[in-house]
Amino acid sequence: MHTLLVHPSDVARIAQCLCESGLAVFPTDTVYGIATLAQDEKAVARLFAAKGRDFRAALPVMVAALDNVTSVALPLPGLDTLAERFWPGPLTIVLPKTPALPSLVTGGGNTVGVRIPDHPFVLELLRTVGLPLAVTSANLSGRSPAMTALEALAQLDGRVDLIVDGGPAPGGVPSTVIDLTTHPPRVLRAGPIPAADLSAALGRQVAGPS
Repeated sequence: MHTLLVHPSDVARIAQCLCESGLAVFPTDTVYGIATLAQDEKAVARLFAAKGRDFRAALPVMVAALDNVTSVALPLPGLDTLAERFWPGPLTIVLPKTPALPSLVTGGGNTVGVRIPDHPFVLELLRTVGLPLAVTSANLSGRSPAMTALEALAQLDGRVDLIVDGGPAPGGVPSTVIDLTTHPPRVLRAGPIPAADLSAALGRQVAGPS
């Protein structure tokens, strides 16, 4: 099987691939990502196999809007405030997962990291699919994330169904990760949004990475 290269304008075809339990690679607001339906356990297992990823490593989930979060996670105080201030954008918010989300996505854990990406194509795709996507960097485990469609193809040809050639990804720093399940909330990974800004938005102290 060879992987198809498609244009970002072919959103319907890309969405159909995902809705049929396929694996799609596309540019995000940081690097190229590999995605599948977050609630499709067989598709998620295929994603792990395609990357050679450790099944204990949780996958982040992308949604199109705040209203979609409850399909994969349970809201906690502070979610609405952070979403209004920082989404779409480079902030991943860790929340308790719902029973509908396969534990495979969360590496067997009880929490899931959720984000709305700041990328027009990805947002359009998420709206077209209408379901949350599990998304991680498009590369074989242990290798550098792909920054172009051809870099992704070199690593993943035959392992994924299609790759969207959307030009070079912008790169940059991975998203800040904040865990709202702890008291106080804690930054698990430093990123573009500093803990001080999160503290200001929430009106309470946010702990830094341990």
